[in-house]
Amino acid sequence: MAPDTTSPTAAPTLDEARPVSQQAPATFTDSLVTATIVGGDAIRPFLFEASDAALEELRRRVAATIFPERELVEDSTQGVQLATMQKLADYWASEYDWRKCEARLNAYPQFITEIDGLDIHFLHVRSRHENALPIIVTHGWPGSVVEQIKIIDPLVDPTAHGAAPKTRFTS
Repeated sequence: MAPDTTSPTAAPTLDEARPVSQQAPATFTDSLVTATIVGGDAIRPFLFEASDAALEELRRRVAATIFPERELVEDSTQGVQLATMQKLADYWASEYDWRKCEARLNAYPQFITEIDGLDIHFLHVRSRHENALPIIVTHGWPGSVVEQIKIIDPLVDPTAHGAAPKTRFTS
């Protein structure tokens, strides 16, 4: 099979051996997220979309955080310091660009599949280089695929990032 030369912004594709149903998209909503899932096959394309109302609610909830009393020491031996947590909460509530994150995530082909009754979200990005080694990158809990976005392009297109072509991977 010839290497995939599509850009990360191209429409999602996965191996032709795993066809996606042509059913109309289904939408589900939980308290913060609306997502579109297309088809009913084992592997389904996914697009993340947070509504303005969900983002406003998230900002409100973060801003409404009731923090504990300040720690009793001047270092981190009792855990993350209160001042650090308050700065972080303020950043998430008032400064973080959620739409920029949404766009970065949606620039890559995303999918969902069910494993042991749990929906698993993943990105599938092919290298532009022939004979690229497959690689699976995972994250822990709590965590997110968003944390891994910064490593995708250097792994799948190392020459564009100053590395030798022999270091190419496909994720």
